[in-house]
Amino acid sequence: PLVSFQPTNAEKAMLHGIRTARARSEPSKDPCRGVGTGWLRAKGQSKMQRFVRWVNWLMAVMSKLGVCLALLAALLIPCLVEAQPSGIVTPSYWDPRRKLDRPDMTRVPQIRFLVEDDYLPFNFIGPDGRLTGFNVDLARAICEELRVACTIQVRRWDTLLDSLDRNLGDAVIASLATTPELRRRYDVSDRYLETPARFVMRTDTMLSDATPEVLAGRSAAVVAGSAHEAYLRSFFPDTRLVPLGGPAEVWAAVAARDVDVGFSDAVGMVFWLHAQGSEVCCRLLGGPFTETRYFGEGMTIVMRRGSEPLRNAINFALQRLHQNGRHAEIYLRSFPIGLY
Repeated sequence: PLVSFQPTNAEKAMLHGIRTARARSEPSKDPCRGVGTGWLRAKGQSKMQRFVRWVNWLMAVMSKLGVCLALLAALLIPCLVEAQPSGIVTPSYWDPRRKLDRPDMTRVPQIRFLVEDDYLPFNFIGPDGRLTGFNVDLARAICEELRVACTIQVRRWDTLLDSLDRNLGDAVIASLATTPELRRRYDVSDRYLETPARFVMRTDTMLSDATPEVLAGRSAAVVAGSAHEAYLRSFFPDTRLVPLGGPAEVWAAVAARDVDVGFSDAVGMVFWLHAQGSEVCCRLLGGPFTETRYFGEGMTIVMRRGSEPLRNAINFALQRLHQNGRHAEIYLRSFPIGLY
């Protein structure tokens, strides 16, 4: 329920009075109560009289229903509006129909997470000298949800999987790309984040959407040899591509009006948009592109083969964090303008 409360003694007495009145077939003054139908079958009336009374009864029901809906909207709409920041979409990767049982944590006495510390905004050292970021906050939330002891150990990027293989940790949470090769060698959790591709354009460019039809004949900057270039060549054949050396060059070309749009990874793009001066020049165009054949399956937590109890526990915690809003809270803390 969106709202829950415990009634006072006075409210309990009022509710008891309403129930007693209904039990005695007395008319209720509560506008959200139903209207009785027994009198519609009164004897000694013609079919036309019964029809007229039925129409009057239906109109009364509709009138009372309108009052109920108005009251319900007045109560619920503020709750729904405040649930998410305006205009920002938070991702959901979990099927609400999927029910996971709380795991037996006696088989998972602790979790030793492995991360790196040089990948903003996922894992980095904050101004106060503490390790922070999306992955770090998510790891801590998983531990709190499971009520299990955890450690978070920093390793160099190129030693993370080797440290996992040597049993120096239990799980890597460092934005590793989930590839078929990774799945073959390791157990992985459910996906906890995607990094979609997005288009960007200058704010004064007159484009309504990012579709092959709209961008036909337009120029688009991409990173040379990237999945983003391959995607546009496959699905935007009439767009003129301008391959460049890196994402920064793509965004700079858009800002300098050298191209109509840029197409790249959303994570770096949204941070560039809100860097000094860039929010004045440019904005996102269209929606996110998440085709897994080009942009990957998203981020997962990686464990050694045979870690079924740990994987079940982490998947349970991830789904619970989505259900209780913690995942969205952590996401918005790291991506306050959103990726989608």
